Amino acid sequence: MSGTDENKEVELGIFEKYLTLWIAICIAMGLLLGRFMPSFGQYLDSLKFGQISIPIGILLFLMMYPTVVGISFSDVKKTTKFPKPMLITIIANWIIAPPLMTILANFFLSGNPQFIAGAILLGISPCTAMVLWWIKMARGDLGQGLVNTAINALLMVALYGAEAAFYLGVSSIPVPWDLIVWSVILFIAVPVSLAAITRRTVLPMKGIEWFEGRFKPTLGKISIVALLTTLIVLFSLEGNIILTQPLIVALIAVPLLVHYISMIAITYGATWFANLDYKSAAPSVLIGSSSHFEVAIAVATTLFGLGSGAALATVIGPLMEVPLMLSLVKLLWHTRVRFPRGKTRTHEINERVGLMK
Repeated sequence: MSGTDENKEVELGIFEKYLTLWIAICIAMGLLLGRFMPSFGQYLDSLKFGQISIPIGILLFLMMYPTVVGISFSDVKKTTKFPKPMLITIIANWIIAPPLMTILANFFLSGNPQFIAGAILLGISPCTAMVLWWIKMARGDLGQGLVNTAINALLMVALYGAEAAFYLGVSSIPVPWDLIVWSVILFIAVPVSLAAITRRTVLPMKGIEWFEGRFKPTLGKISIVALLTTLIVLFSLEGNIILTQPLIVALIAVPLLVHYISMIAITYGATWFANLDYKSAAPSVLIGSSSHFEVAIAVATTLFGLGSGAALATVIGPLMEVPLMLSLVKLLWHTRVRFPRGKTRTHEINERVGLMK
């Protein structure tokens, strides 16, 4: 391994070693801002384009573009020839997750119909944005992750309203089509298009060595800052409620936590039994166990009001999901040698070497 490769590995190790600490600090900062400077969170929440939070939108874009700039068209094309990971994700997100969350919410939140509604709205909202960043952290197949999230975005347009109405037991749901469409445009179409343009223009001018050794690491630092800033913003929006009403937050958190853990176990097991390699398994597990909180929050606010229990329940979701996704990334990486099952010892050694490069 060259000196450059060794340096990259050392830098990555240091970053992974302290990422939990940086996330914890940013969460604490957000909570304190929300508790002692509630006007800060209220001001940020007032900055919206349609139903999309402008600060969150900018930060998510700054996380997405550096992530997808490393994906080549050939990577995406290859994933379309291997549908098994996509099928696992679709089944997990649209067939298993909704009824599971409905059962858990009614069991743990009995007597609190708005909390139940908010939890269900989270359970039927598969993630189509931030999850790409977690796939990159886990060193999974970003091409597959991009295709999976794009398919989920299209399925959301077709299925979200019907599933929400069915599981909430109402006749119709005011689906925020504009939010879904703008989310697809801003967090998938625009980053992918800009990334493709970047690769097409920068690579011929600067070469692959500069692109991989200088350009991508710089963008990577921007995405890290965007993630940490996103945490500060998210937790500042509800910091006051979290710190002043911890029992309510804990009550709502129970079914959400059980749901996330159950979906992780189901998707992890499914990818293992399907005998996927690690790079294919990681995106399926991460996408299959995460949620699109922006859509859930928008629907809950429209149906029940901004200060409702349903809206509160949808907000608790992403606050729990970030630490869980970080833990899942670490779990996947530490158990990567288990994929695919039944491989030889030589295969394991070669894979370890390949993943380190």
